[in-house]
Amino acid sequence: MTTRDTINFFSSKIFFFICLFSLCVFTISPNDLIALDTDLGETLFKNHCAGCHINGNNIIRRSKNLKISSLKNNGINDPETIANIARQGIGIMDGYKDQLGEDGDLIVANWIWEQAQKAWVQE
Repeated sequence: MTTRDTINFFSSKIFFFICLFSLCVFTISPNDLIALDTDLGETLFKNHCAGCHINGNNIIRRSKNLKISSLKNNGINDPETIANIARQGIGIMDGYKDQLGEDGDLIVANWIWEQAQKAWVQE
């Protein structure tokens, strides 16, 4: 195999991987990614939050539930604030940073915010 053949071989491999990567990037829609995050958010909630917050309620302190009116009354007006609470904890609630994993706090917070917007009514 000559040097020119080797260069052509590697060039064609690089071109193939660039095409394959582009195909993957452009065929996975943002809706697919959102669906994955939604499923993961629900799973994280069920595994780490639902023990105290069944259907958005709070079995320990009723006024600290995850309903939209209670969230807003407690100064929680966006998913980022929920993520911070999930990560660090608040009051008697411990933080779950290690259990939720990288970006898990944001994923579960977005899922909680979405459920609060829908009054915790499952479709």
